[in-house]
Amino acid sequence: MAADPKPRVIILGDLVLDVVLAPSVPIEIGTDVPGTVGIRQGGSAATTARWLAHLGVNVQLICAVGRDGAGRSLVTQLEADGVRVRAARVAGLRTGRIGVLVMASGERSFVADRRAALALRPDHLRDEWFAQLDLLHVPAYSLMGEPIATAARAAVVLARGRSAAQVSLDLSSIGPLLAEGRRAARELVASVSPDVLFATETEVEEFLGRQAPEGILEHAAVAVIKRGPLGARVLARRAGDEPLRFDVATPQVAAVDTTGAGDAFSAGFIAGWLAARAAGRHLPDALHRATLAGHRAAARQLTVSRQELPPG
Repeated sequence: MAADPKPRVIILGDLVLDVVLAPSVPIEIGTDVPGTVGIRQGGSAATTARWLAHLGVNVQLICAVGRDGAGRSLVTQLEADGVRVRAARVAGLRTGRIGVLVMASGERSFVADRRAALALRPDHLRDEWFAQLDLLHVPAYSLMGEPIATAARAAVVLARGRSAAQVSLDLSSIGPLLAEGRRAARELVASVSPDVLFATETEVEEFLGRQAPEGILEHAAVAVIKRGPLGARVLARRAGDEPLRFDVATPQVAAVDTTGAGDAFSAGFIAGWLAARAAGRHLPDALHRATLAGHRAAARQLTVSRQELPPG
């Protein structure tokens, strides 16, 4: 039987319900305002996995959900999108939920109630899932809380041990990342030694404690700094040379809701990066192609209407 030509990626992290509040006028304290309330698939890991499947990658999502209708519906929807879902179904905990408040600008704030999503344990992992793997992607959310953080580090060991796979990490959200201070955040990143690190400009500045972004290369060989409507900045170490650094601009996209755009970008970059490496592209060309692929995926996330979660 011929080998599967598709890149093989595992994402480890959250599959949750997003409860999205989008007021059509400014919120007023103590009274009602009109708007929309939506319920849909959420979770940084799950959204990245869904986009990777759309982009033709053989992708597995390792996650934990409750033994409830919400968990069943989320898994069914994600599998329909082409993701192989390795879901631990945890008794006694409901499936995680994230409250998303979307502002008129498209920016949003979150209230996180992760519940079962945090309950993923190392013994939920199966060695055979990590065979012939190209890359393991971990949102930093998966390193915040136990036992999922221990499971994530165990997955890194399996990915590198079974397949010499690369590991990518997304800093995800600066508030929880720096909750215990900058040193703890750096130790958290060092615990998985990522090959590729995704972050926003604000996350890089807060994580490093200084303005110069080149310092992020102390923590990963490749850093992709997401700059929203300004595009992305790419930094990479090169043996014996000055670090590679370049910016890739992106066309302006009108966004009603920016939720998931960063995860879509990460998925597009990963798919483009693995394809370029398989084709033997040189580092600058591979990174440039991957960044453009990330922009395309993010633009689609920003302009495609979100699918409402069907009843469980």
